[in-house]
This record gives sequence, structure tokens and C-alpha cells, in this order.
Amino acid sequence: MSHYMQSLKQAARRLKKETYAVYLASTDQRVPWYARILASLTVAYAFSPIDLIPDFIPVLGYLDDLIIVPLGIWLVLKMIPPQILAECREKAAAEIERGKPINRAAAAVIIAIWIGLGILAAIWLTRIFKR
Repeated sequence: MSHYMQSLKQAARRLKKETYAVYLASTDQRVPWYARILASLTVAYAFSPIDLIPDFIPVLGYLDDLIIVPLGIWLVLKMIPPQILAECREKAAAEIERGKPINRAAAAVIIAIWIGLGILAAIWLTRIFKR
């Protein structure tokens, strides 16, 4: 395997660990509420099958995954108190070593967010077309 592929795999592992640490921080009451909200939105977007820019659009489709998710994670990491972030990173590393973290509650939250957004879009569209 080439050096480039190896470093790409390491970067992907770090991003996975950081994303899971951000998820853990989003559930920690010691983290400020605004950081928990941004953390939840970032993790939901990272694991959501729906993108702002669909992946089939050349170059731009993957650009949102390469910019939005890392930028969101970076912002959230700046908002989390260092000692809490260290705890979340340790917990995330331990969970990932034991096997892929599976959280049905997180999946339910992501589904609920998309359903809520769908309902809001439907309400908005019906108001527009009633005029």
C-alpha cells in the first residue's frame, strides 16, 4: 500500500474518532448548550445519507463532505472544555477499539431531524401554494 493511502486511512480513522468524541460531548451536560446543539447537527450531518450537495454532482458532491463535516467538528472541538474533550476522546477510542460503536438512539435522532425538516418543508410549501 502506498504511503498516500496509508496516511489517508489514518486521517479517516482520526476523523471517525473525533466525530464519535463530538457525539459523546453532545450528550454531556457539562458542555455548553450551544456546543451540544452544533455537535448534534454536525454528527447528524456526518452520518446522514442526505447531503446538501448530492454526491453525483462531479467534484462539488464530495466537497461538502470534505469541508462541512471537518469544519463543523473543528468548530465544536473549540467550544468543548479541554478536560471534557479529553474524556470524550478516551471514551471514543475505547469504544472504537472494542468494535464499531452502534447507537440506535443516535440513528433515531438523525431520522427525527430529517422527518422534522420534511414536515417543516411541507408546511412551508403548502403556505406558498395557497397564495
